[in-house]
Amino acid sequence: MIDKTPFHLLGKTILVTGASAGIGAQCAISIAEMGGKVVITGRSEERLKDTFNKLEGEGHDSFTCDLTDDNKVKELAAYVPLLDGAVHCAGIVSPFPIKYINRKKVNETFDINFTSAVLLMSALLSGKKVKPQASIVFISSFAGTYPYRGGAMYAASKAALENYSVVLASEYASIGLRANCISPALIKTGILEEAFGGDRAEYKKIVEARHLLGFGETVDVANMVVFLLSPASRWLTGQNIILDGGYLLGLVSKITNE
Repeated sequence: MIDKTPFHLLGKTILVTGASAGIGAQCAISIAEMGGKVVITGRSEERLKDTFNKLEGEGHDSFTCDLTDDNKVKELAAYVPLLDGAVHCAGIVSPFPIKYINRKKVNETFDINFTSAVLLMSALLSGKKVKPQASIVFISSFAGTYPYRGGAMYAASKAALENYSVVLASEYASIGLRANCISPALIKTGILEEAFGGDRAEYKKIVEARHLLGFGETVDVANMVVFLLSPASRWLTGQNIILDGGYLLGLVSKITNE
């Protein structure tokens, strides 16, 4: 029985941002499978409907929202019911060489990857929409700790998100609220396919080989999200969980064997 395990989400209502595709969509689907009710949000109403139609159970809801629009964020915060948790998946990658970075690029990346999550949490907390003992999960990236060439803005925005999560966990520990990050390496999503499209197929094989367990699936991230939302992780907060399919282990092994 699902209610006999601490890994269930029965009776919990969870907000999932960026739920129109990829990791966000799978997180919403997996939460519903584990008995939770979800409120999904994203910019594309059509794609949100596609995710919504895949949710098991009843009591789910959907709210189309551009999280870079302050007024829409306030509307979303007012719309949602009391929450037992939130999963912030909204984000962009958009590699960009350092010498071409300008204010527009900085704002574009940070607005979506960092500022949107921060302002939404402020709206939810000030509006008293977050229950005590709630669990907040931020989808960061392996790049936040291990940046790569061309990823200065992306890595910086994720590093900022990780540090914000630690402070959130500290400031709200008195009411039992928990905040954690998940930092995946490369996951099979539309973004990954775009990055290795065209004549980059051979390079894709090289990169995948560096992940000892291969590229991750969206469900691998969603499973960790479910754990962090569930009572099974009640004593875990302020952490950044690296989910890399053995990528770091592979690098260490390579260096050791050379």
